[in-house]
Amino acid sequence: MRWFGPAETVESTVKAEMDVRVGGKFWVSFNAVDGEFHKVGGTYLEVVPNEKLVFTWAWHTTPERESQVTVTLHPDGGGTMLTLLHEKFFDQAAADGHMHGWTGTLDKLKHFIG
Repeated sequence: MRWFGPAETVESTVKAEMDVRVGGKFWVSFNAVDGEFHKVGGTYLEVVPNEKLVFTWAWHTTPERESQVTVTLHPDGGGTMLTLLHEKFFDQAAADGHMHGWTGTLDKLKHFIG
């Protein structure tokens, strides 16, 4: 949880619950530095341990705008290549906002494991 969320996430506010199995649900919540509360959740559609996760993704404020995330992991030399594909967005503005959020999250992950 220490690396989840865009750069504006208040690390100490991140909370999550995950039931990582096909059909299992998850949710993650956090506050941004501006005080705004965010909560997202979804359902796991595909789970291949150490290789792939596919899950739905919808913010609690717009549950009808469900999108889909696929995360794949592949050995890469002495490390691991992570590929994240987020698709089926409601509109381009949603895609752009998620690009910002995922970029911040992956930047934090890189520093966390780096």
